[in-house]
Amino acid sequence: MWEHEAYRLSKGSGNLLCNRLVHRVVFRVDNIRVISQHSNYSLFLFSTFIISVNFALTSNPYNPAPNDFSSRCFQTDFQDIREHPKVLPRTTRSRSGALFITAPYPKRTHTCGSLSAGDAGSRVILTGWLLPERKGKSMSFFHLKDTYGMTQLIANHNDDSSSWSELSQIPVESVILIEGVVLLRPQNARIPGNTGAIDVQVDKVTLLNPAVDLPFLPSDPHNLPNEALRARYRYLDLRRTALSDNIKKRSRVAHIVRSVLDDQGFTEVETPVLLRSSPEGAREFLVPTRSTAAASENSQSSRQPLFYALQQSPQQPKQLLICSGGVDKYFQIAKCFRDEDGRKDRQPEFTQIDLEMAFVSWGNADSSMSADSTNIWRIGGSEVRDTIEALIRRLWKDVEGVELPETLNVMTYHEAMTRFGSDKPDARFGLEIINLSDLLAVNHPIDSSPCDEILECIIVPKSRDPGFVKASRASEPDSSAERITLSDATLRTWLLESKIASRIHPTLGQNEQLTVNRTFKLKAGDDVWLASRSRKPKGGSTALGRARIRIFDLAQARGEYVVTKDPHFLWITEFPLFTKDDADKDFMAHGRWSSSHHPFTAPMWQDIDAMYRGDIETVRGQHYDLVLNGVEIGGGSVRIHDAAMQEFIFANVLQLNDKEKAPFNQLLNALQCGAPPHGGIALGFDRLMAMLCKTQSIRDVIAFPKTGLGTDLLFKSPAAVSDNVLSQYGIKSQTSTNSDG
Repeated sequence: MWEHEAYRLSKGSGNLLCNRLVHRVVFRVDNIRVISQHSNYSLFLFSTFIISVNFALTSNPYNPAPNDFSSRCFQTDFQDIREHPKVLPRTTRSRSGALFITAPYPKRTHTCGSLSAGDAGSRVILTGWLLPERKGKSMSFFHLKDTYGMTQLIANHNDDSSSWSELSQIPVESVILIEGVVLLRPQNARIPGNTGAIDVQVDKVTLLNPAVDLPFLPSDPHNLPNEALRARYRYLDLRRTALSDNIKKRSRVAHIVRSVLDDQGFTEVETPVLLRSSPEGAREFLVPTRSTAAASENSQSSRQPLFYALQQSPQQPKQLLICSGGVDKYFQIAKCFRDEDGRKDRQPEFTQIDLEMAFVSWGNADSSMSADSTNIWRIGGSEVRDTIEALIRRLWKDVEGVELPETLNVMTYHEAMTRFGSDKPDARFGLEIINLSDLLAVNHPIDSSPCDEILECIIVPKSRDPGFVKASRASEPDSSAERITLSDATLRTWLLESKIASRIHPTLGQNEQLTVNRTFKLKAGDDVWLASRSRKPKGGSTALGRARIRIFDLAQARGEYVVTKDPHFLWITEFPLFTKDDADKDFMAHGRWSSSHHPFTAPMWQDIDAMYRGDIETVRGQHYDLVLNGVEIGGGSVRIHDAAMQEFIFANVLQLNDKEKAPFNQLLNALQCGAPPHGGIALGFDRLMAMLCKTQSIRDVIAFPKTGLGTDLLFKSPAAVSDNVLSQYGIKSQTSTNSDG
């Protein structure tokens, strides 16, 4: 009846294109089952057909104006609705004009990852996203995907249920519901995985929501667009299995973290996000407020705009919490904010696993532990170390199936910088740095540089590390290093001809050249990298440390070196407490000393006298970093619990003025009220997850990340606001100021 009526109307319109469109839509309506909450489908289906035809005609570029036929269709549709109010169609139109269902539908019986051979013969209802068809002679195969997994669907071409014709017309990535029977695959067709032994033969299909105008297909991993486009459509990108698996793993890890810390007696406490701006070391995000009542007793005129600062970390709140005595062990999975330049492992907003503990130790008084001892924890905070190592062992066992040792290795900052040229060394490979100055001084007294610089080198032997040799020669040294490829002609003169070596040791002779060649068994074809540095390590890396990582990265990228998959954890301790070599803190220090970690980190008890004497450069801190495969995943310290010492560091070392010290007054007061010795740590949750998910970028483990520049292409932030909005906060934009001038 519907086909006859449609054909009659189309002939009456005298429109050949209309006739074709009508037959197309009639076929569609006849073949796709539609769910309604009513038992009588007839009027609903015909109304659906009429609306679809009407849309096709009115939106057709060859028929831009509604003609008599489309008008009659429109009128007939709504006339029927008025006459039969109890059977209103429960449909919605997408932007493309496709109709989908907004009425009750059958509840799914299983997820797409839950069916197995044991379900063979069962009748099931599945929901998910439809993936591309693989067409055979007598049947077609489709994959149905949801967040739990994937199930292969079978649709017979000659089946009376017409499931194949229905599925083949539905756009890829559309949301559908199918009903069918689980079939066991032949033995030789089974593949590993939960659903690898079964298929589902489909006999009913329901289109829940069509996918139209997709900018890319997340189901096609081989043709993904660039990262910027995927960030713009992040809600579509998250449909990819790789990303959705990362998000689920992140949730699982968070659950394990809470479970482990709860078992150890930690209390989860939420701390404020809106705080006061303070010079703690990083640039802050400021939040204006319309309030004119400043909390400070010595506040300026109420006409000045007032600002909160988003927390860089919960540092002061968590210390005050422990100082209160109300909580002995605190933790939270905290959101933090820093206005830093974007990198692959940095975001303006990030998450950290934050801990603080009362009554942590202040080191070991055993005088037998010399500064030259290796793999020894000489600082305080051993309680924090034990907690973190227990947490890391549990995570790697439950998530990775890897048993870690009871204790993780320890290395001092001095050893890390000397051997690897980095304060977060990757110890999974060799290419260790050699101090040539000390070698030459032992064998041949020579003049040293007046600025107490030393000469060091990396040797890349051709015979033992052919992959590294190729990467070494493909890596260009920066201005602070030299690379020398030894040959028969240069083997006896390379050190004497080096500009860096001659500057550091101007009296080098043939004896020194022979000593170096003999000691390291150098041969033609080897590469030697040379650079100088101050005898006392400074900053986070040296020239040869950076060259070492470049060679390693290039060798890996070229497939010439395969690094071990075993995780290499390492604690780095005994950092310099103060520094003038951190470019990220220059904007605030203005040439003064700044804290290597933060201004609340305690000095090692052995160096307290040196600090009060003014030997600032020699003072080591009770600061510890946890490094995994050359990536810092956490850092913490023992805190200063002596108010007088904290005041001395503020005033005499960091040289903060009264205005700069004001944001810390509450902490100084709390330290005077019987604060216990305390310490803590923060693990970078995003970096930790990137390591567990084996991805290079933390953006792959965050549901809605920012770009490398700190922008959000999905929500279009940051964005300008109007002058009217700014005026409510007492702020005037530079653009407005310039235009007024």
